[in-house]
Amino acid sequence: MPLVKAKELKRRFDLDGAKSTYRHLREALETKQLRPEDFSIRDLAEHFVRNTGGEVIGNHWVREACGSAAGATTLLEAGEGVDTTAFSNITGQLIYARVLEGYQHPAFVLSRLIPATPTRLSGEKIPGVTRIGEKAETIGEGMPYPHFGFGEEFVETPETTKRGLIVSVTREAIFFDRTHLVMRRAAEVGEFLGLNKEKRIVDVVIGATNNYKRNNVTSNTYLASGGGWTNDQSNPLIDWTSVDQAEQLLAEMKDPATGEPILITADTILAMPANFRTAQRIISATEITSTSSAGVATASDNPLSGQYRVERSQLAYLRIQSELGVASSDARQYWFLGRFERAFAYMENWPVTVSQAPAGSEAEFTRDVVLRFKASERGAAAVLDPRYVVRNKN
Repeated sequence: MPLVKAKELKRRFDLDGAKSTYRHLREALETKQLRPEDFSIRDLAEHFVRNTGGEVIGNHWVREACGSAAGATTLLEAGEGVDTTAFSNITGQLIYARVLEGYQHPAFVLSRLIPATPTRLSGEKIPGVTRIGEKAETIGEGMPYPHFGFGEEFVETPETTKRGLIVSVTREAIFFDRTHLVMRRAAEVGEFLGLNKEKRIVDVVIGATNNYKRNNVTSNTYLASGGGWTNDQSNPLIDWTSVDQAEQLLAEMKDPATGEPILITADTILAMPANFRTAQRIISATEITSTSSAGVATASDNPLSGQYRVERSQLAYLRIQSELGVASSDARQYWFLGRFERAFAYMENWPVTVSQAPAGSEAEFTRDVVLRFKASERGAAAVLDPRYVVRNKN
């Protein structure tokens, strides 16, 4: 199958040209019509490596560059007059697809919940204006409208940090066609980058990292009392009344400048693995049963039916233990309710990006590294407004 895929790609390359082939491959990988594992690195080299005259010399190049039973020719000598552009570009797309797949691992729940906000700055002041509040007044006939100014306010986000790793393709990987090994390493690079990002977001969401800074004043994300808002409470997840109790805290949130209520409609529950099924049951139940003080049971429609998306995070559960110092029995009972995209953001300088090292590098000569791909991303998780989320625990 890998040989067939390489032949098909080579046929398209000869008929449609390089740009069309690269675009087709990229789209097919994005839509999962093709997988990186569908291709053999060696087969690609044998079909796409050319000499400067345009003739395919891939098989000869592989044997010369990677050695043969009779001996080996150095990469420098084999590389003279050899064009590996097409091979490198195609291999690069396959590597990128595997890096991205690892980076978007399904377990990285909060990386999906918290939006990425593009920024060109490493830490910035997000400007805003204080709300006017309820200032609409009755205006007499012929009287001028009153004027109200806007007070300046801003939220500062933390400095961004860069993370990155390198995937190397050696002579041996091409010669012995260790395609699956190379792709597994690429996936691991993406997964490690995604895991690091997820941890930083999780630490902000659970309150282990407190970087909410409004108008030069830094505050903890979660407060049980004081500080202008209350969004931390003892409230184990038992039934619909637990959710109602969390909603009541959100109902008390007020704008810090005007004192007017902040109109919040929560849409997501973040649960730990231990209470995930409980949360699902609470939200998906068709009816609830209430028992009066006289012992009379009454069935009614579930007031929460379909109102919330329920997510779970194993990493949040583990980080609550390690970063907040909470015992595992208590960490199981944590859960969060709110509008996560309003409370938090991931300030992103650039998303996961894969770049390729130029040919003829020192690593190629000294360590037989034929291709190198560097994956990196840069960003920081930030608290924009803690009033949009409630933390609940035992």
